[in-house]
Amino acid sequence: MPSKANPSSEITRPPLSALRSVNEVERLEVLRNYQILDTPPEKAFDDLVRLAAYICGTPVSLVSLIDADRQWFKAKTGFEGIESTSRDLAFCQYAMLAADVFEVEDTTKDPLFQNNPLVTSDTNIRFYAGAPLVTPEGQPLGTICTLDTVPRRLSEQQREAMRILAREVVSHLELRRARLQLEQEQQKLDGLLRMANDAAESMYLVSRAEIFIKQEHKLLRVRTEDIRYVEALGDYVNIYTGRERFTVYSTMKELEGKLPVREFARVHRKYIVRLDRIVSIEADAALVDTGRGTEAANLMPVPIGNSYKNALLSRLNLV
Repeated sequence: MPSKANPSSEITRPPLSALRSVNEVERLEVLRNYQILDTPPEKAFDDLVRLAAYICGTPVSLVSLIDADRQWFKAKTGFEGIESTSRDLAFCQYAMLAADVFEVEDTTKDPLFQNNPLVTSDTNIRFYAGAPLVTPEGQPLGTICTLDTVPRRLSEQQREAMRILAREVVSHLELRRARLQLEQEQQKLDGLLRMANDAAESMYLVSRAEIFIKQEHKLLRVRTEDIRYVEALGDYVNIYTGRERFTVYSTMKELEGKLPVREFARVHRKYIVRLDRIVSIEADAALVDTGRGTEAANLMPVPIGNSYKNALLSRLNLV
């Protein structure tokens, strides 16, 4: 590690005229597309700042992202209790525009920083070195930087390490963005699948709004809303509508699969009823409005099997 004693008084940072200019609106749009600002700490970034501090022998290292009015720290070692600062105070707003590691050996001797509150206050920054975080499209987002409370100078090996760490930070940002995009695409796909399933279910239910039954060598259309209940009779089933009874060769299971599941319920091994035609439940029977005759003769008691009772009750709006 380099000695902290008697560093050169020469200012080694590049002049401001050497810093590149960027379209700030485009830069901020790119930064926000990473969806990284104000996110919780992540080990991948925490490990990189710890490594930077270790390699450079400094008490503080940061991954700093430059927003419109602030610098926000995605990862930090040191600088406890500080999550962000005003952009006006940020060394990193200059460092991110540099072509290489931006280094200030002694902030008290640099006209650009000697009156900065981070230098003159108890924070007491004396040394700063930041490597720009540049996206594959060439947009600067911030820096990985290292700071000390005494003047110093990095060795060339340390500067090269900072360049490598900066590339690693950008690689993690890219991987993170790609993962988020995949998750968002998956959510969109899940939404489309739900919409497709809902549409298919709707079409299926519409298709079950009516059934065709074979009766005396004819096919008859019967609206399911007219069916009051279905009764099994050996190898046949009786389908009761308001005024008619149709006897067809079928099984209860087969017929149950053709009726709208939301509107009908199996209440007994021999009976299926339309839920909105149940007038009341007495003991182990459902009184079904058959739509025939006088009010008294209109009600047909349909037995409820023990194994079907709980399922039936769960589908009724009990108060």
